[in-house]
Amino acid sequence: MATTLQRVSLLARRAFAGRASYFTYSPEPAQPLPGRQPEWLSADEAVKLIKSGHTVFVQGAAATPQALVKAMTKHGKENNLRGVTVCHMHTEGDADYTNPDCEGIFRSTSFFMAKNVRKPVAEGRSDCIPIFLSEIPLLFHRKIIKPDVALIHVSPIDEHGYCSLGTSVDCVRAALAHSKFIIAQVNPRMPRTFGDATIHSSHFDAAVKVDVPLPDHAGKPPTAVEAMIGKLVAENLVEDGATLQMGIGSIPDSVLSQLHNHKDLGIHSEMFADGVVDLVAKGCITNNKKTINKGKIIGSFLIGGQKLYDFVDNNPFISMMNVDYVNSTSVIAQNPIMTAINSCIEVDLTGQIVSDSIGTRMYSGFGGQVDFIRGAAEGLDGRGKPIIALPSVTVRGESKISPVIKEGAGVVTTRAHVHYVVTEHGIAHLFGRNLRQRAHALINVAHPDHRETLERAAFERLKVMPSA
Repeated sequence: MATTLQRVSLLARRAFAGRASYFTYSPEPAQPLPGRQPEWLSADEAVKLIKSGHTVFVQGAAATPQALVKAMTKHGKENNLRGVTVCHMHTEGDADYTNPDCEGIFRSTSFFMAKNVRKPVAEGRSDCIPIFLSEIPLLFHRKIIKPDVALIHVSPIDEHGYCSLGTSVDCVRAALAHSKFIIAQVNPRMPRTFGDATIHSSHFDAAVKVDVPLPDHAGKPPTAVEAMIGKLVAENLVEDGATLQMGIGSIPDSVLSQLHNHKDLGIHSEMFADGVVDLVAKGCITNNKKTINKGKIIGSFLIGGQKLYDFVDNNPFISMMNVDYVNSTSVIAQNPIMTAINSCIEVDLTGQIVSDSIGTRMYSGFGGQVDFIRGAAEGLDGRGKPIIALPSVTVRGESKISPVIKEGAGVVTTRAHVHYVVTEHGIAHLFGRNLRQRAHALINVAHPDHRETLERAAFERLKVMPSA
């Protein structure tokens, strides 16, 4: 029997499309490919498909295929590979392929940075691409990034040959449709989710069995500051019947914890976490008021605890969709009372929002913040609410509301995009306000210890005292 290494890749097979039917050579991951089955291999054997100069796509978030990533790193070092590009969104676990001893072997390219790649990016060993989450699939469809090998993490194969991409759909289908080889890590602990998560195992060139838990990021109890922010948002800005988007972080989670008296909420969010489970159980989230995807929670990727993974497993109430759909502003705007809740690193006195960097140091990425802030603002019912929520000070006591943004920091959400800025000290409503009024509103929600300094800085900048 021929080994995986001896097989002709799917891409090469498609070159013979003139002598075969569409159904034999379809790049659509849900379409069965007649006569093809994956070869079951160990992780070390499977990653031998990766050669010098290859581009490797790695599925991310809770679905990061850590056994394959570890084997890939070992293979690269032991077999003297050179110039392998590893592209991905936020990944979990160790990213050893970014370590100094892998320089020249691997180079990481992040579409949204996680903690595991911040240091190598800062030290010049890895790259990041500033990009809206909604546009990441275009990198593959426009062949800006052309993966040779995709490493993915799926649920077990069912009686029809199908698996699920589980907790991470986002840009994965776009990457798979343009990959020459697909290696699947098959895990009984990966939840079976629906929507765009479906993939047929005939597209796999190799499959590797594992039985490992998913990353556990169960929510921590909110701090007093986070709880106050959540309370302000929940009681003043979230209406019954609203459709919610929550970005990554403890503050969006804190908002969820304050919504147990709300009714008929909906979820349309690139990601969601454990707090949604309790709200569904209490009947607060019904999705009944939605005009599209009525009755469904819509997401694109997940990171949480086992409670969340158990909740989404085999649950038709949840649809995991491609991120270019979930984060499309035209789709977002159709949801009723679309309420987008995101956090940031810094905001200046005119309302410029810094979310991906601390000064010149890259920290995360654009993610879905702008997609949802704009989608909420464009809500077809005229009732959308774009919200930025943040603590008033850093852990070192520095004001997160600044006279000007730090040198080298990048503006993710412009001062024209944001409507509400919330800290534990109140809500600043910025839409339609001039610079003098914006400065006044933001100073009033800054920490009291910094207000006098900010007022002086505002006068120096604007040549007029901030006022309502």
